[in-house]
Amino acid sequence: MKTANLAIVFTDIQGFTERTSRQTLEENQRLLKVHHDLLTPVFKAFGGRIIKSIGDAFLVTFESPTQAVLSGMAIQDRLWQYNRSAQDAERLDVRVAINVGEVRVESNDVFGEPVNIASRVESIAEAGEVFFTEAVYLAMNKAEVPAQEVGAFELKGIPGKIRVFRVPRAPYRVEVPTVVHVAPGAEAPLPNEQPPFGNLALSRMPTSSLAAGPDLAATAAALGSRAATVGGRLVARTRTVLQSVKAAPRPALASRKLAVGGGVLALVLGIGFVLRDSPAEDAIEDVAEASSTKEKLARVPDAEKLISQEKSPGERAWLHGQLAEALEAPGQAVGFYRSGVKAGHGDSEDRLLELLEHPECRVRSNAAEALGELKLDSARGELEDLAEDGGPGEKPGLFGCDSREAAKKALERLGR
Repeated sequence: MKTANLAIVFTDIQGFTERTSRQTLEENQRLLKVHHDLLTPVFKAFGGRIIKSIGDAFLVTFESPTQAVLSGMAIQDRLWQYNRSAQDAERLDVRVAINVGEVRVESNDVFGEPVNIASRVESIAEAGEVFFTEAVYLAMNKAEVPAQEVGAFELKGIPGKIRVFRVPRAPYRVEVPTVVHVAPGAEAPLPNEQPPFGNLALSRMPTSSLAAGPDLAATAAALGSRAATVGGRLVARTRTVLQSVKAAPRPALASRKLAVGGGVLALVLGIGFVLRDSPAEDAIEDVAEASSTKEKLARVPDAEKLISQEKSPGERAWLHGQLAEALEAPGQAVGFYRSGVKAGHGDSEDRLLELLEHPECRVRSNAAEALGELKLDSARGELEDLAEDGGPGEKPGLFGCDSREAAKKALERLGR
């Protein structure tokens, strides 16, 4: 039996046991299916491994405490969108609790005190909240995840008191769009209504993860082009209106080492040949060149279909990253490029290095964190430059962004 240092996430539906006594078996099964369909893509998008799903409860592990907390935030914002249009009997009020520590790992289970603590913290968590322990707070990237202490608690079967924190409610920053809910039959919209965590985490999810589902119409509108669901047909179902969302300029898609645009004439050993984009790259370029969000989304399924046909895991990861950038979501692209590097894909490594110079602070920080996790010594020079010079939009502090600090931490992991 091996051991690993993992973040442990427990979720469950508040009051589900009581609800089962009032609802038919068919109603309970339908509710659980909706619950599963909404949460599973979020866990996977943030790198979670679902260990167990028993009834209304999930047990999920993450290698990164930061990603674990972000997944909890994304879940609550996604459920907020769903609940706005759900009947009372169909509402999903979920609790999220997170701990981190060394656990014993088997193929289908994890054991140890960190698991027990996470389970006990879940018992005191409130619906709609993301609670986590001091161990998570100390280990996570505080530049990415806001935190607020709840207090110290004596938990059943756990010696001593455990300090517990929660993610405070939005707004955190101006990039979060202002959302207006149009209630059925209402004469005027309700102003300034927004998801509990401002889509801070949900906006990072890959587009492909937000597949059609019962809540995705509202999600698509709330997130705009940065993390909208695939398929223009969902737009007609939305009841959310965005006010004055200004998209940042999209950086040009990364080019291959030897190919730019449709193809380049190269000379190798005196022989001329043309390197052309693959069909998937052509489809991604079509998405990037679309003139409207609706048109972009309509072109995404074709690109994803072609990407799925690529046999190389590294190439698939690279193409998914390119698609995310075409949809103006470079933060999501970082995660794909990280997977590409793990699969030995050189272009993915090059793109991560280039993103250290991105105009958005959070993208630079994410790229630095990824390079640190990958322990790429080839990134040392670029990380040293970022640690010294930083870049636009630096706002150190709990709710800000500090790519300098992210680069310094990455260098520490490289053994600076």
